[in-house]
Amino acid sequence: MKRTHLPLNGLRVLDAAARHLSFTRAADELAVTPAAVGQQIRALEDMLGVVLFRRTPKGLELTPEAESGLDALRSGFLMFEESVQAMQAGQSSLSLTIAAPRDMTARWLQPRLATYSEANPNVHFVLLSADEGIDFSEANLDLALRLTDGPGDLEGVRLADPLFARIEATSGSPDRYIEWPGAPHDAGDAHMRVADAGLAINGVRNGLGWAMVPLILAQGAINDGWVRQVGDTVVGSRAYWLVAPLPQWRQKKVKALVEALTAGE
Repeated sequence: MKRTHLPLNGLRVLDAAARHLSFTRAADELAVTPAAVGQQIRALEDMLGVVLFRRTPKGLELTPEAESGLDALRSGFLMFEESVQAMQAGQSSLSLTIAAPRDMTARWLQPRLATYSEANPNVHFVLLSADEGIDFSEANLDLALRLTDGPGDLEGVRLADPLFARIEATSGSPDRYIEWPGAPHDAGDAHMRVADAGLAINGVRNGLGWAMVPLILAQGAINDGWVRQVGDTVVGSRAYWLVAPLPQWRQKKVKALVEALTAGE
């Protein structure tokens, strides 16, 4: 059924003017001028084809036509308020759904979520393994972590500079290049191709060759002595970003998590 277009501004003005029986006091409540209140009432009367107020020596009076609709109007506004509160309830939800590449989830995200959970034990997480193509609305995502050249049409913050490091096994690696989809394309002819940088790091650790991987992802393995960096870092075109559409980005729970994840990075 096609819905009638509702003059919500005019109805809001009608409610205020009916409660005060004064255009001046209604204007004060609505932070507009009395003239603007009068214009809204006249426009509403023209649209409805009825008179809503009459001026008498004692002041404004509601017409029977106006009185007949007030109860339903005020019930409607209460329902609007309930609707808004229901839609905003997600901001206070204790659940966060995050999509990230599998390797970044295992090596970077999960250790930081563990730290965050210690300080926020009531927060629950749903982690999805996904690359940059996942749809926020279809997956009901709150936040995504992506290896990309920028946030695009989303809001976002870069986790670190787009630095790549050449890594080898600590005992040395054969001169064989392990390639993955996000690696610099000019690093060399691939001896092995793997699905992500995490598998490339594992291949290096197991002596299968060397790889160019994001420094932020390899730093833990370097610090633990699993692999070693050879030479200087290289600036790439893509970095890891935390991204979300503006409505999700504005949520308090998302802001708090982004702040925690980026602290010290």
